Amino acid sequence: MDQSDAATRTRNGDRKAPPTIYDIARLTGVSPSTVSRALNKPGRLNAQTERRIRDAASELGYRINPMARALPTGKTGTLGLLVSDITNPAYFDLVRGAERVASETGMTIVFADSQESPELERSTAERLQTSVDGLLLVGSRLEDQQIQELSSVKPLVIVNRLVDGIPAVFPDVRPGITTALELLREAGHRRIAYLAGPEASWMNGQRWQHAFEIAVEWDMSIVEIKSNAPTREGGAEAFGRVKAADVSAVLAYNDLVALGLLRECRDHGLDVPGQLSIVGFDDIFGADLPTPALSTIRMPLAALGENGIRRLLAEIDGGASEDDAALPTKFVGRESIGPVGV
Repeated sequence: MDQSDAATRTRNGDRKAPPTIYDIARLTGVSPSTVSRALNKPGRLNAQTERRIRDAASELGYRINPMARALPTGKTGTLGLLVSDITNPAYFDLVRGAERVASETGMTIVFADSQESPELERSTAERLQTSVDGLLLVGSRLEDQQIQELSSVKPLVIVNRLVDGIPAVFPDVRPGITTALELLREAGHRRIAYLAGPEASWMNGQRWQHAFEIAVEWDMSIVEIKSNAPTREGGAEAFGRVKAADVSAVLAYNDLVALGLLRECRDHGLDVPGQLSIVGFDDIFGADLPTPALSTIRMPLAALGENGIRRLLAEIDGGASEDDAALPTKFVGRESIGPVGV
């Protein structure tokens, strides 16, 4: 049979029928209901029987149909994960951590991006809620009331955000900022800038608030400078405002903004760290690649994703979940910090 005949047979529906729990039952000599319990509710049979059923399912190439499983249980086996900006490398490790826990627990993640738009985030979240068991909102740009409304529909957990009555997983930014500003002060810096992120970002507010409080406590002058976007382009565009502010060091909202500013300094002949020290935030992949390598504050990104999914699964199961607990940040010193005037 040539390739055209094979294609015709495939188009005519001559495919092998997918295996069912009845096929597994015949192969193992147990009832279909026993097969169903072994595959959908592990731990309810003795380990030897369950292993034999799972081995048979693997041998036959059986795959659980989440839509079919949803009929008797009301659960789809899927979770929604909605991030504010899919192009932000800070989310790579977070998503991987979330996926790791979901895979270990037999869940599937449906991933979506709101492109920094509250309107798109709201509509996307509402669409996702019709087909998932729960929703993880990461870096949400929605108002508190909107998040609470979404939570009233299906289980919901937020990451990098705090809202009254909503389960949350978030970082403690103070340790990393404290160490960064302490090193800047020891290096002689007394006038610094915070290069801000999106106004709708709760995390941006947290980073600015803690930097401001610590700087004031230590008799350091600090000024907030706006950036047009939390991107390399936003950091580069802010170069003129940073230079006009006459500061000796900059703490940026994230690594992308810091890297954009670093590149623009190089293009304009402004030496880093000789004339300006720069600190990023997140410790994304590639932060150590430019010259000079970027000093930054490391976020526990993978742990945020892992804990977020665990918290969401607990909410879905209706059991008691852990109290909100902040995960500590850590300063990572590289080459973009130096003494004033060197």
